[in-house]
Amino acid sequence: MAETRSLDELKDALKQDAAAASVVVAPAEPKIDKLGRSYATGKRKNAIARVWIKPGAGKITVNGRELERYFARPVLRMILNQPLVTAQRVDQFDIVCTVVGGGLSGQAGAVRHGIARALTFYEPGLRPVLKHGGFLTRDSRVVERKKYGKAKARRSFQFSKR
Repeated sequence: MAETRSLDELKDALKQDAAAASVVVAPAEPKIDKLGRSYATGKRKNAIARVWIKPGAGKITVNGRELERYFARPVLRMILNQPLVTAQRVDQFDIVCTVVGGGLSGQAGAVRHGIARALTFYEPGLRPVLKHGGFLTRDSRVVERKKYGKAKARRSFQFSKR
């Protein structure tokens, strides 16, 4: 590399390096199958959700049942709708999902994760909005394992002096 003698020469050299190093990133292509659906997998605790979305009237089906029958608690239904509300796509997609493992709370979180990922596959432009909302990050918190000599993970047996 040639020796630079002034700040102006250094600035010019940096501009040339930056111009040479700039890579044009092509916009992400939607991942849509022959039936017009996008598929994604969501996970939370021990629950795994497989989610398919396609344009529709906003009907959500979980394990062959309506959303209101499978997730009876309003809080769980609210958790499911969070990515759609954030992306302003409520009642624009029909969602079909199957969930296995875990409890209802973990399953709701898994379906939410799957919906958010499927939305980004269907409309890649939604990724920054959903990423900022934290919907694309898998919640890695899981139950701590039980240790020997303990009643649970950290709970000790009751101490007896006599």
